Amino acid sequence: MTPAIDLLKNAKAAHQVHSYTHDPKAASYGLEAAEKLGLDPARVFKTLLAASEKGELLVAVVPVAGSLDLKALAQAAGVKKVEMADPQAAQRSTGYLLGGISPLGQKKRLRTFIDVAARDWPTVFVSAGRRGLEVELAADLLAQLTGGVFAPIGRG
Repeated sequence: MTPAIDLLKNAKAAHQVHSYTHDPKAASYGLEAAEKLGLDPARVFKTLLAASEKGELLVAVVPVAGSLDLKALAQAAGVKKVEMADPQAAQRSTGYLLGGISPLGQKKRLRTFIDVAARDWPTVFVSAGRRGLEVELAADLLAQLTGGVFAPIGRG
């Protein structure tokens, strides 16, 4: 199991784990998950890390069908500017490998922002902490477990 799944089990949180065979040649981990699980890509969310101008790492959870709006994330976080975090810093901070970073069960608790589109669905899918592993849960539960805030941070 992964720290994300352990967190959900320990919290006795309603969730369902879905797995698929990951193709290392897949261009997009998130779109691959949506395709292999037969899901609308708007319902599958990717976990991205950004860094503020002061070096604070921020977690952004946005639909795989779109992209992260860095200006909107900066505004939601109350900082001047953000840029995508260094991949090595993201892996060190979360304890997860790229393509399998879950918003749940990260090594360090980082401020988390979830795109408002997550509330459009009864449940959403996020990485369960490993490529080929997704967890389905309610968006409000995701926010509760991560200390996340809903904000319009996604584009497209």
